[in-house]
This record gives sequence, C-alpha cells and structure tokens, in this order.
Amino acid sequence: MRGLHFIVPEGIDDPARPSGGNAYDGRVCRGLAASGWTVHMHEIPGSWPLPDAQALEALGEAVAAIPDGALVLLDGLVGSTAPDVLLPEAERLRLVALVHMPLGRESEGTVLSAAASVLTTSAWARRAVLELYSLPGDRVHVAEPGVDHAELAQGTATAGGLLSVAAVIPGKGHDVLVEALAPLTNLSWQCLCVGSLERDPAFVERVRSRAADGGIAGRLRFPGPQVGADLARSYANADLLVLPSRTETYGMVVAEALARGLPVVAAEVGGVPEALGHGDDGTRPGLLVSPDDPVALSDALRAWLEDAELRRRLRRAARERRESLGDWSTTTSVVGDVLERAA
Repeated sequence: MRGLHFIVPEGIDDPARPSGGNAYDGRVCRGLAASGWTVHMHEIPGSWPLPDAQALEALGEAVAAIPDGALVLLDGLVGSTAPDVLLPEAERLRLVALVHMPLGRESEGTVLSAAASVLTTSAWARRAVLELYSLPGDRVHVAEPGVDHAELAQGTATAGGLLSVAAVIPGKGHDVLVEALAPLTNLSWQCLCVGSLERDPAFVERVRSRAADGGIAGRLRFPGPQVGADLARSYANADLLVLPSRTETYGMVVAEALARGLPVVAAEVGGVPEALGHGDDGTRPGLLVSPDDPVALSDALRAWLEDAELRRRLRRAARERRESLGDWSTTTSVVGDVLERAA
C-alpha cells in the first residue's frame, strides 16, 4: 500500500471558498485514494500564503508528527512560504512541492530546492519555476488539471449570455470587465459574475459602483460562489465565458467552459493559451486579448456579439477542443508517477 501525507490549506472543500487550487487538490486526493494510495490529509489553518506565527506553528506540529521516510506532497500556498519550518524536516522526509502559482519569492525557491520533485499545473508554470529558480529540469513536472465530461451548453437566442467564474478580486479583472462592457449598452447582453464576494469587499464595492456609473448595473449579477448543480446551470445558460484575469497559472474555468462547448474571451496571461488550445484546424475556440486592457476586451466582446460568422467559427472550434480535453484520471496518473519516483 502506497502512503502519502498531503499538506493543504484549511478549507479546501468549503463551498463558500471555491478556487482552482482547492478543486485541484481535492480531485488529486480523491483520485490517488481511488487508485490505491493511502492519503493522509493535513489541513493547516491560516491565511496562506501570508501565514502568521500561529499558522506556522500549526504547520510545524503537523509536519513533525509525520513519520521518518514518509512521502509528503506540499500545496505550494503552504509549503513555499515556510522554509524555516520545512527545511529542517527535508532530510528525514521525501518532500514533493505542488506549485499552483509561482510566487517568485526567495522562500519559495528555498523550499523547492529542498524538494525531491516539483509539480506544476501548466507548462507555463514549469517554465516560470525554472526561470525563477536554479532547479534541474528533470525534477520539475507538469500535471495539467483535468475536466469532467459535461453536456453541451444550450445558451441563449441572442448569444448575449456572458459568464464570469472567478472570485471578485483585483487579480481576476472584474474592474476591466466592467470598463469593457460599459460602451456596449447598445447591444443585447447580460453578464453573470459567479464567485466569492467576501475576499475583497472594498473591490467588490468599487466594481459595483463603476457598473452603476456606466449604466450597466442592471445587466450584471453577482450571485456569489456556486458549485455543483448551480454552477452547471450557469454554464448551461451561457453563450460565452469571459476571463479578464491579470494572472492565471492555467485557467481551469476555461477548460470547464470548453467541456460544454462554450467559447472563451480571455486575457492572454500565464497558462490560459494552453487551456484554450485549438480546434482541429488550428482555430482557437475563443479570443485572447492583452491583460488590463478594457478597450481590447470591449472590442473582442463587441465582435462576438455582432459577428454571427465569428460565433459560428468559435463554437465549432470549442466543440472540437472539447474532445481533446484531458480528464482527472490523467492528472492523477501523472501526479502518482511523480510521487512514485520521488519515493
């Protein structure tokens, strides 16, 4: 029986705090357990990746209780910020770091250098890790997120059902989205912004205020986070996913949209181009724009809303890309192989 200790931030299964990293950790944990691993999950309280002394103490106690020679998978939000806790344990444990988003900190480089292997969730993240830190290339691996099979979205008659799935925080670019939508009042659209409203209430208020100033508050809805059937319903009723993020390691919501045949308009950051991919003839199933550029995003959304031929072409590419998306069993297999070698 293969054993693994998995150290993650507390609350990865909390439906009020959905995130790509939490979803990834949960799916990998369950996938490894289903494939024969004995997984011991250690949820560490604290505001990671900005831990206080109490959080670091909790991490230290959890790691100290793990037996000598054990294999330990560290979520990067926890592991990459605590070298003083982890380095003294690195000689007696087999540490594997899972980097969801490279932080570019000296502390992260120190922890990754001490790890037996490093897992990243996109080829972009692997390149970033190798550029930031002097790590041997054969120790840094990619395990892209999987995606579940889903029914094709039905959408709307007007093609104006816009969907954003992301916590309402500056990094996800909702302010850019509002600025982009404000000039499009002459077109038919509604935008549903699914995601947490609790992480930065002041930013949420600024976004809502700007929407009101732009005369589009009535066309934007902020229902908070959704999971399960509620989120599936929001995807099913959408025509287009919009992701104006300032940073993304991969963009799991891009794959989730494509799994339903939904085209995507997104900022060209991080691993988003990887997640978007191409249709059979090389056509991208969406439009990529410069980050932090509301004019470029507005132009792309206007093109989608006004050009029926563009919509037809992007929808066809999205349905073709849907067939090439990997599932979570592939992700789990890659992670398991890296863990086996590290052990």
